[in-house]
Amino acid sequence: MSAIYESEKLLAEYLLFHFGKPEEILTPDRVWPAGMREALDFPVRTTAHFAPGTADRGLDLGCAVGRSACEMSRTCREVVGIDFSHAFINAAEALRAGKALAFDRREEASRVTALEARFPDGIDGSRLGFQQGDAMNLPPDLGAFDRVHAANLLCRLPEPARLLARLPALVKPGGELVLATPCTWLEEFTPPENWPAGGTFEWLQATLAPSFTLLRRADEPFLIRETARKFQWTTSLVTVWQKM
Repeated sequence: MSAIYESEKLLAEYLLFHFGKPEEILTPDRVWPAGMREALDFPVRTTAHFAPGTADRGLDLGCAVGRSACEMSRTCREVVGIDFSHAFINAAEALRAGKALAFDRREEASRVTALEARFPDGIDGSRLGFQQGDAMNLPPDLGAFDRVHAANLLCRLPEPARLLARLPALVKPGGELVLATPCTWLEEFTPPENWPAGGTFEWLQATLAPSFTLLRRADEPFLIRETARKFQWTTSLVTVWQKM
């Protein structure tokens, strides 16, 4: 896995991506396209693909700095967030403990704006736990979950098929799985021989169909601000599955 996710630059970008206010990401000094505004709150919107109601256990794989895990905890009595990045997990755990995290929003060159990230209102930190881990080598005693969420993770794994092979054991019968991926397969993260042979959706269908029923698919845009004039504006393929 790439060490880029341990950098202060990426940590700051993800704190803004997960916890930034709309006006902190799309500043009021200019008029932004409506599509960019629709791409805000991606870590919240992906968790809305779970069915209404409450559940016992939730798992957020590739949780980054923790916003989706927070949202899952509103309806799950226990949520575990796992990410490969030590920096991301340390930040998520600090926020869970009630700390405000200072970070710099880069404007251009050496110009930055100081901001703070805080947990959203209404989150019970006692329902959450964060741990550093490898999605391809999850602990054997992790157990099974009613809800499993993995957003923008698959195409960042060296061997994504290893995670897919583990998913049937991670989701309880009748439980739900939400996968989101922008399908941006890159050699620096995943060797080409481990890319899907065809389309990502078809690959997921063929791999998961023996254990899961596909409930629906959707597209969810997301927006990551890098500088005042540079954004990653991307669309993830979201698939929602139910364990047989």
